[in-house]
Formats: sequence, C-alpha cells, structure tokens
Amino acid sequence: MSEVVLETNLGGVNLLKRGKVRDVYEIDEKLLIVATDRISAFDVILPNGIPGKGEVLTQISLFWFDKTKNIIQNHIITADINEYPSQLKQYIKLLQKRSMLVKKTEPILIECIVRGYISGSGWLEYKQTGKICGIELPKNLKESQKLPEPIFTPSTKAESGHDQNITFEQMSNMIGNDIASQIKDISLKIYDKASQYALEKGIIIADTKMEFGFYNGKLMLIDELLTPDSSRFWLVETYKEGQPQDSFDKQIVRDYLLTLDWNKTYPGPVLPDNIVEKTAKRYKEILEMLTL
Repeated sequence: MSEVVLETNLGGVNLLKRGKVRDVYEIDEKLLIVATDRISAFDVILPNGIPGKGEVLTQISLFWFDKTKNIIQNHIITADINEYPSQLKQYIKLLQKRSMLVKKTEPILIECIVRGYISGSGWLEYKQTGKICGIELPKNLKESQKLPEPIFTPSTKAESGHDQNITFEQMSNMIGNDIASQIKDISLKIYDKASQYALEKGIIIADTKMEFGFYNGKLMLIDELLTPDSSRFWLVETYKEGQPQDSFDKQIVRDYLLTLDWNKTYPGPVLPDNIVEKTAKRYKEILEMLTL
C-alpha cells in the first residue's frame, strides 16, 4: 500500500487553510490546492486516511475541468509541477498528481447542487414534504428514482457542521437574481454534459455539487469538480430504483462506522486495513472508469 499523506507542510509557503481534505496555500496572489488522503465521515476527520485518495480527487477534477471549459472558465492555472513557482520545486514528490495551482477567486458561499436522481438528503426531504429545496416533485417517487428532469437545489456552505438546503429564491436574495440564474443554468449544463459522458462509461451521476467564484469580476468554476467526494456515482449495471445504491465514494467507510459504538464526534475511530484497502480500490476504480 502506498504512503498516506494526511497533512502537508510546505516550509516558507503561506498555509491559508486546512479543510477536511485539502490544504490550501497562498503564493503571489495564486492558490496552491493540495488534496491530501484525509477522509471524513459524519463531519469528523478520521485518524487514518485512504492511500492515493488525494491523487484520485485531483486527477478526476482536472479531467472534468478540461471537459467543461467550453461551458465556463475555471480557476486552473496549471497542474504541471514543472510550471510551479521555484519555491515549490523541493516539494515536487509530494505535490505530484495531488495538487493544482489556481487563480485566487472570491468564492460564492453556496453549494450548487444538481440532482438527476432522488437520493440522500433530497430523498429525506421529499418523503417529509414532497419537495426538494422548494421544488414540487411528482407524487410517489421511489428512492434512487430518476427525476423527470435534473433539478438545481442549492445549499448554504458551512465551514463546520452540515450545509442547509435553501430555495432558489433564497439564493437569489443572497447573491442577486442575475448571478443566481447564471449559476443555475451553468450547473445544469455541466451536469447534463457530464452525465451523458458518464453513461457511455457505464456510470450514473445521481447528483453532484459545484462551487463558483469571481476572478476580476468574472464568474468561474472553482474548487473540485465531479469527484467521488462531491458526487454520487452508481454503476448502470447494478442500478435498481426503490432502494439505496452502491456508490463509488466513502460509503464503505460510513457503513463500517455505523456498525461501531461511536457517537459520531471527535476523535473518530481508526479504520482497519481491510476497510482502507476496499475504499482505496473503489476510488481508483472510478478514476479509471471515467478517464481511461
């Protein structure tokens, strides 16, 4: 099993923040985003990570950023470490495949979620209200069922704890109707293009979340894109509506944790080797299926 990168320390480079997975550094008005192998579940970062996870997330994001650049500009400057600033050369081995140099944008603090199928928090909300984020849906939908058409269901972006679903009207009040409408339209276009491509590879993209920001007043796509951490990927050949699906994400970890007597607060339990290995294999599998 390859070495696990849980934390990066780039001496002499300004660490802006550590997220649940990514370490973000600031270099001359640019950002260096490094995806570690950390894994969180139930909003708790677990003690041990998943080897290669950060590389998978970065490579999948780069793949989709390139595939969707005709829809909207994104924040990527380069992921070629040979083009990185000289102060990063000593960290080449660490940064290889798991980092990207990006424009420093002003983020819009809204998770832009598109759902093509009804699952997760959307399914729970629908069972209670018949709606998701204020959108009225047909009656008697089943869990994991394909929706008549994809829907845009934004949420607030919480630094800690859970994001909260909001209506499109609430989003418009927060950022203005013109920008909200533009983001909704772009998000739906990206989902449509990506989901059609993925279907050809035998993958259903049930839902995904995107983030946007402004750079010199121009709207652009930022953060990660269509990764197993931000999307639900299901196999076409095993898909069956009316039940939960087997996802290409950290569901293996969640399922294991639910068997433990753990109260879902810090510190989280150490994952056993077999769970780590299964999860690592799952992440690599989706990278290969989508990009090869």
